[in-house]
Amino acid sequence: MLIAIGFLVVIFSVFGGFSMAGGQLGPLWQPLEIVMIGGAGVGAFIAANNGKAIKATFNVTKKLKATTKYNKAVYMDLMALLYKLLNKMRRDGMLAVERDVEEPQESVLFQEHPAILGDDMLRNFITDYLRLMISGNMNPHELDELMLHEIESFEIEAHVPADAIAKVGDAMPAFGIVAAVLGVVKALTYADASADVMGEMIAHALIGTFLGILLGYGFISPLATRIERQIAEGLKSLQCVRVTLIASMNGYAPQLAVEFGRKALDLVERPSFNELEDHVRGNKPAE
Repeated sequence: MLIAIGFLVVIFSVFGGFSMAGGQLGPLWQPLEIVMIGGAGVGAFIAANNGKAIKATFNVTKKLKATTKYNKAVYMDLMALLYKLLNKMRRDGMLAVERDVEEPQESVLFQEHPAILGDDMLRNFITDYLRLMISGNMNPHELDELMLHEIESFEIEAHVPADAIAKVGDAMPAFGIVAAVLGVVKALTYADASADVMGEMIAHALIGTFLGILLGYGFISPLATRIERQIAEGLKSLQCVRVTLIASMNGYAPQLAVEFGRKALDLVERPSFNELEDHVRGNKPAE
């Protein structure tokens, strides 16, 4: 929803302001200019990326959420699940959660938190490292280093589509200039035309620069920024899991381990200590 609202604001601000200033919208419709600029952008995107990056870009654009995926309620659910798993391990032994880890889809604990169960990245991250903790063959420092390495790898891979889209957005103004130059060249081949005709042709040529800048900075670059924001949200959730599990391995009780995870969240979405405690213990749902 926010993406659509933002695009509508761009469209109404630019074209509405132009119309209110007395401009005519008709001459702005230049489909061939759009073909040249858009085609050049697509071609540059294909030339600059390999098959893996192109596939990742198309996949990530399908996953753009209308709202924030990782919000306060999801983080509280995440920490409640971690608390239950760690508490079960502390009370009944490490092997008590083995079935939950091996078959999370069948786990009652995971089923109580469908938002986490349905998130493949987050669910797999939790189960993979709980599995390593159950094995008992790794110390906290080794596990922490492994987590950091995986989070870094995820960050690098996740930024590939955002970077690819951002570079196309940065190139669009230049492609708009290319289209404008070609329009001017075409106009100059009609040097014997009347002033009115020549002026119209020059105006049409300049629309190429306008469209390139508008498409680049008004539509494509914001998409890349939106993807980067979602990557940051995903990384924050992984960091929350990492901090919580390492705190548990260092001997902290589940309540304190979850508190470590709470501190890893951004202030804007971080629940208070009392909110988290109430939610973790199931006294009231997250708001």
